[in-house]
Amino acid sequence: MHDARHMNTPQSNVPAAARAAAEAAAEEFIEGMGLTAEADGLPRIAGRMWGLFVIEGGPCSFAELAERLQVSRGSISTNARLLRDFGILERVSRPGDRQDYYRLAENPYGALLHGYADRMRAKQRNAERAISALPLQHMPGVRQRLESMQQFHQSAVEATEALIAKLRDPAHPHQQDDQ
Repeated sequence: MHDARHMNTPQSNVPAAARAAAEAAAEEFIEGMGLTAEADGLPRIAGRMWGLFVIEGGPCSFAELAERLQVSRGSISTNARLLRDFGILERVSRPGDRQDYYRLAENPYGALLHGYADRMRAKQRNAERAISALPLQHMPGVRQRLESMQQFHQSAVEATEALIAKLRDPAHPHQQDDQ
């Protein structure tokens, strides 16, 4: 479990009851991120790591992450790479230290949306290729299902691109897209 003693909050001037409440809330958030990641088909530890980085920001070493989340360094390594590939985490170094550290990427949500749009675009193109290549006149119902699939993914791409543009808008300073 997460050890909230390491949270990036000013602990010395926070009353004990408030500190305990913050630690419990952080723990619940981190565990909740693990469960929702698992529901999305990702490893629970990836979600827990993501939650920890939302709370703390980083940078954290593998050893620190393994200790805080009470999992193996191998699991941390595997899931850090996964989260890095999704654009959620970025690897950083510290001068004079040979360890790798990770921190929450500057714009993890924009990276997630771009990745989602790319995957939907690939599915749309796949359906389009099948419509062009298959002898659909001899395959009742297949054209309609493929066209429905293509239209769904096209709509998903358009909606995601609209969301990316909205988040990029200066009227939404809480999320700037750097891609």
